[in-house]
Amino acid sequence: EVQLQASGGGLVQAGGSLRLSCVASGITFDNYAIGWFRQAPGKGSEGVSCISPMDGSTFYSDSVRGRFAISKNNADNAVYLQMHNLKFEDTAIYYCATDTSPITCSTAELRVEMFGSWGQGTLVTVSS
Repeated sequence: EVQLQASGGGLVQAGGSLRLSCVASGITFDNYAIGWFRQAPGKGSEGVSCISPMDGSTFYSDSVRGRFAISKNNADNAVYLQMHNLKFEDTAIYYCATDTSPITCSTAELRVEMFGSWGQGTLVTVSS
């Protein structure tokens, strides 16, 4: 059984930074794409970042590109989302997700329905 554990959320002032972590069990991260999604209050889910298994290539949504950085540590079976220059509109529950089917980290495939295994989410609150 695949289990993902996301952590690292919290309350931060606008302009601040946070690092989210996603640790997996039941799956080896170096074989599968990992995505980070978020859902703001009253809004739908948004794919924000993804990292590919084979070459470690990364993808970011326009809303976070240049401010967020995704990385992974295969030895720890963990993926991280370093978030800088946080804005009020980054306030959301952040989820990590993966799937055993091949996923290309791209706008077309960084979608909720492409990912079958999800962590429980971690809340990021940015105060203005």
